[in-house]
Amino acid sequence: MSWMELRLDTTSEAVDWVSTLLAAVGYTGELDIQPYVTSDQTAPAASASEPEWHFTICLLFPYNAQSRSQTEQIMQRLSPLQRTGMINEPQLAVVEEKPAHLADSAQGHRIGKRFIVLSPDAAASKDDVVLRLEKSLAFGSGLHPATIACLRLLERQSLEGMQALDLGSGSGILSVAMAKLGAQVLALDNDRVAVEATQAAVRCNAVEQQVTAMAGSLGRGSDLGHWLSGETVNDVPTIQPIANFDLIVANILARVHITLAPDFRLALRQTKAHAGVLITGGFTTDYEDEVHLALAEAGFEKVDCERIDEWVVLAHQLKPKLV
Repeated sequence: MSWMELRLDTTSEAVDWVSTLLAAVGYTGELDIQPYVTSDQTAPAASASEPEWHFTICLLFPYNAQSRSQTEQIMQRLSPLQRTGMINEPQLAVVEEKPAHLADSAQGHRIGKRFIVLSPDAAASKDDVVLRLEKSLAFGSGLHPATIACLRLLERQSLEGMQALDLGSGSGILSVAMAKLGAQVLALDNDRVAVEATQAAVRCNAVEQQVTAMAGSLGRGSDLGHWLSGETVNDVPTIQPIANFDLIVANILARVHITLAPDFRLALRQTKAHAGVLITGGFTTDYEDEVHLALAEAGFEKVDCERIDEWVVLAHQLKPKLV
């Protein structure tokens, strides 16, 4: 059987954008993501003005009458990413056999000191905190710098027995991570693909007793439309911000953090033993000061951060109450 292969190289932050765009066109075929390997070992390093490729994405279609129109539609959707330098020009080829590089994802990839992201059937060490993800088109592959930085901050938290909120759950990777560190988690997203992906990740990791995944948003988040400009879930429920959570993780756009800063404050509870923690990611250093200022004005103080290239994830805590 012949196959049509569409192949492209991406920057680290483009991986999840590619997946989101594929979901928008209804792509259901094979999706393989591998670390980028240059074919020319003598090629000079990329200059500061040129993108540095981190991953290679491969899509595979049965070679038939529909495959050409499918690939043209996908390439049209990907063109804005190419224009902004987040991907290179996609390459098309007809192959007689399924490429060998689609076969093995067993090694997974490590994040921080404790986490490893693996496919559902890959073997794991008992010493690892394993996050099993099927190949999903939801935002949150575990390869995006913001996701990695969120996981690094999470593993520095003591989550046993906490009530946590994952706002904009995407693939569900952060919800599963918090559950495996001992938290009870409410996972919210306003995207159909993301809700289904989170629910699948919860089942795959056997954390159904710890994670509730549903369509929804926090407070005024329901008024902001779809955070990534994709397909929304109709009639998204609003979760009222009433001091129900010890920890909130939100890996979403800066404008959402800024708008929701007062709601984050109201949704976190503060006790003698623990002041509510907020972890915000999904933005670059260009927006760092603006996000921090909005959170400071809402009653938070910065306690930690994690940076990867231009991406930053901030950890804030409720300021102590005045006696």
